[in-house]
Amino acid sequence: MVKILVDSASDIEQREAEISDIALMPMQIRFGTEEYLDGINLTHKEFFEKLIESDELPKTSQINEYRFEEAFKKLTADGSEVLALTISSKLSGTYNCAVKAAKKFGGKVYVVDSLNASIGERILLEYAVRLRSTGACAQEIAECLNEKKKKIQLLALLDTLKYLRKGGRISSVTALAGEMLSIKPVVSVIEGEVKLTGKAMGSKKGNNLLNQLINKCGGIDFDMPYTLAYSGLNDAYLQKYLKDSELLWKSHTDSVPSYLIGSTIGTHIGPGAIAVAFFAK
Repeated sequence: MVKILVDSASDIEQREAEISDIALMPMQIRFGTEEYLDGINLTHKEFFEKLIESDELPKTSQINEYRFEEAFKKLTADGSEVLALTISSKLSGTYNCAVKAAKKFGGKVYVVDSLNASIGERILLEYAVRLRSTGACAQEIAECLNEKKKKIQLLALLDTLKYLRKGGRISSVTALAGEMLSIKPVVSVIEGEVKLTGKAMGSKKGNNLLNQLINKCGGIDFDMPYTLAYSGLNDAYLQKYLKDSELLWKSHTDSVPSYLIGSTIGTHIGPGAIAVAFFAK
């Protein structure tokens, strides 16, 4: 039997993890002196409510080796194998902690570096669940994930540069100029790191740019998992994007799955962002 474990940087919440028979390892997030477990006692909606009200950015901390060891001990107790999926090793030390813990379980635990985060990590998780249902063993699943993860594209159109500035990712001058000109930056995850891949004036041009970048990647493989996501307290921008990009989805699917982004990435992009993750053709 194969058990799947994933960290909460994948934007999975507890209830959904239970339904899909996935063990969820929450990141810890701190607002001042208050500490929460991401997706467990702080929902994604509650996170954005706090983020919008807060003057300071919250702090997220990686999952340490001890927590992974305890989780692996519990999951392998009945003789099961474990497939653990983590946020990109270039964005967090979580992967390295998982690898160190896995070494203590004599080849029963396989750790995969998603080289992604948020819904990019989520769609790799969905693929892992699909492979498990075919009866594949943990090693086979790990090998497939390591091969297929190279095809994942995660693109996000941001509404504001404020949170990237707050986190020291861009300068105050760049952020101010961007706000004044209503510049909507597009970021993507490239080889495990978040990079700025384009910018557009206003949301309409931003949505068009997102679609251009999707086509530039080679288009969406609709036989593999794909999804959209949004950040903030409502999905108005997401609905607008779906309307603007109707042709992209219409002939392939009746409904596009969408989720609310969680705290790990939400901290840096702020509310009002939309994102798309897919396996490129």
